[in-house]
Amino acid sequence: MTFNFLMQNLINALQWGSFYALIALGYSMVYSILMLFNFAHGDIFMVGAYIGLGVSLGLLSLFGSGAAAILPGWLLLVLTILISMFLTAFVGIIVERVGYRPLREAPRASAAITGLMIGIILETGNILFLGGQRLKFPQLIESVTYNVGGVYVTNKKIMIVLVSIGLMLALHQLITRTKWGMAMRAMAYDYVVVPLVGVPMNTIAAMTFAIGSALAAAAGILFGLAYPVLDPYMGVSFGWKAFVAAILGGRGSIMGACIAGFMLGFIEIMTVPAIMIINRLFSLNIGSNLRDLIAYSIVLVILIFRPHGLFGQAYSAKLRL
Repeated sequence: MTFNFLMQNLINALQWGSFYALIALGYSMVYSILMLFNFAHGDIFMVGAYIGLGVSLGLLSLFGSGAAAILPGWLLLVLTILISMFLTAFVGIIVERVGYRPLREAPRASAAITGLMIGIILETGNILFLGGQRLKFPQLIESVTYNVGGVYVTNKKIMIVLVSIGLMLALHQLITRTKWGMAMRAMAYDYVVVPLVGVPMNTIAAMTFAIGSALAAAAGILFGLAYPVLDPYMGVSFGWKAFVAAILGGRGSIMGACIAGFMLGFIEIMTVPAIMIINRLFSLNIGSNLRDLIAYSIVLVILIFRPHGLFGQAYSAKLRL
C-alpha cells in the first residue's frame, strides 16, 4: 500500500465529502430553526441536478459549444450553477409553503412523514415527465489531469472541492454578518420567543429552505460534473447519508455539518484501502462490498460516545414531539 495510493484516495474523499457537506447543510439549517428534519431534502438534491441539466442544455443551445461557442465552458458552468441554485431555491420555498408550514404546530412525526411523501412525489414526478431513464449531464468544461508526485488529480476535482468550500464560507458570512443571518441565529436560539419581538417567522423559514435547497442544487450540479449520469432515485442514497452527516456533526450545527460531511466522505473512501491492508496483513478475504457496513459502523461507534454529535449540545428545552 503506497503513499501515493493513500493520497489518491484522500483526494477522492475530499470530492465525495463535498457532496455530503453541501447537502447536510440543508438538513442542519432547517433543524436548527424549525426543529424538524426535511426528509425530502435528498430529492431536492436530485431535482437541482435535473434543473442543472436543463439549464446547461439550454445555455449550450443558446451560446453553442466547441469552436463556435460564444461563451467559454467555465462561464457556462458558472451560469448553470447560479441559475440552477436560484430556481431550486424556489422549489425549496414551495416545499416549505405547501408541505411544512401547515404542519408547523403539528406533531413532529407528521412533518417527518410529509417529508417522505414529498420526496416520493418529486421522484415520481421526475419519472412522469422525463420517463425515468438515466440522463447524461453535459460536460461543460474539458477534463484535465495533473500528475503531482505520482498522484493524479483532475481540474474538476479541484474545482468541486474549491466551489464547495467557497459556498460554505459564503453561508458562514451570510449567517454571521447580515441582518437576516442574525435573525436566523436568533430563531435557532429560541423558536418561541423570537417571533414575538417582530422577527418574521414565515420569511425566515422560507429563506432557510431556499438556501438549503440552493446548496443542494450546487451539490447536484457538481455531482453531475464528476459522475455525469443522473437518476431519478439518486437523491435517496445521498439524502440519507447526508442526514447521517448532519446527525454526526451535531443537530443544528452548521460547522458540524460541514466537517462531518467531509469526515463521512473520508470514512467511506478510506474504508476500501483499509480493508485491503487488513486482508494483506491477516490473510483475510473481506470484500470491498462491505464498505458501507464498516463505514457506518464507525459512525455508530462515534455516536455512542458522542450521542449529540461532534459539535452538538444537549437541548435544555423540551422538543416539540
